[in-house]
Amino acid sequence: EVSDSSVMANRTDKDAHAVHGQNPQFLIEKIIRTRIYESKYWKEECFALTAASLVDKAMKMDHVGGVYGGNYKPSSFLCLVLKMLQIQPDKEIIVEFIKNEDFKYVRVLGALYMRLVGSSIDCYKYLEPLLNDYRKLKFLNKLGKYELTHMDEFVDQLLREERLCDIILPRISDRHALEMTGELEPRMSLVNEDEEEEDAPPPPAAAE
Repeated sequence: EVSDSSVMANRTDKDAHAVHGQNPQFLIEKIIRTRIYESKYWKEECFALTAASLVDKAMKMDHVGGVYGGNYKPSSFLCLVLKMLQIQPDKEIIVEFIKNEDFKYVRVLGALYMRLVGSSIDCYKYLEPLLNDYRKLKFLNKLGKYELTHMDEFVDQLLREERLCDIILPRISDRHALEMTGELEPRMSLVNEDEEEEDAPPPPAAAE
């Protein structure tokens, strides 16, 4: 039997806004949400988390992942994603997550959350710079084993794939279409920047 307290603990924050026309938590499929609500990590580590205390939990993360094993056991990373959808931190906080260079899993958590709730423009604006972050990440696969991936690979998947960490990613507009309408500037890669520097005329010689 489900207690009133557990129902309250799983309810979306009353001040949260609908995301893509629905309750934010519904961005994660019901069967996986149910597994998260039943998990030990959710009950013991995510209870009563606020946006501030969630940062502390995220700093202790050492992997990314979705569900694993035959019974869809959720990773602690996936639990924190759902918790963020539940409490809906301010956009400024999410941007700080993404810009955090000291704790790479805080950055990944912010990036995935932004991909789930952000506009197409925000997704490109905040996630594309992370394609220049090549740090290693541990990914917990379906068998419960760790695989090696990298931040740039993970972010590239966020921008290109339809599903990641067992979450169906909302559709975002094609980058080229946003460039054509002037809503986005053409993307500059580090390679382009280096080439521009090489092509730039030399600075004028100082007068003697």
